[in-house]
Amino acid sequence: MAVVSDPISDFLSRFKNATMAHKEDFTAPYSKTKEEIARILKEEGYLWSFEKVGEGPRAELRAKPRYAGNTPALKNLKRVSRPGLRRYVGCEDIPKVLGGMGIAIVSTPRGIMAGHTARKHNLGGELLALVW
Repeated sequence: MAVVSDPISDFLSRFKNATMAHKEDFTAPYSKTKEEIARILKEEGYLWSFEKVGEGPRAELRAKPRYAGNTPALKNLKRVSRPGLRRYVGCEDIPKVLGGMGIAIVSTPRGIMAGHTARKHNLGGELLALVW
């Protein structure tokens, strides 16, 4: 397996590729951060389910994208903050994606959460990705 310099971007790319190819599920190397991002995507209706498969360094995260008929729930996504250029936002600067139809994923001091939840709790942090 190749060494990935941006594991969050790798997870999001696998998710996007799986939905565009109409795959039933996809896997990615496991990490707690990816599990939290998958939890948010499930809560917001982009994933049916996700689970940790295996133990130790070979553990994987298996997720099932959500489809409405033959149309994927995910239209597109954009990785905002990356290892070479971090992007931090205050609670009032968290963008509303497509006028509230999409979500922003933010890493806050209280953990990773959706942008509308961070705004409600008056928290800012690192803007990880925009999903619509």
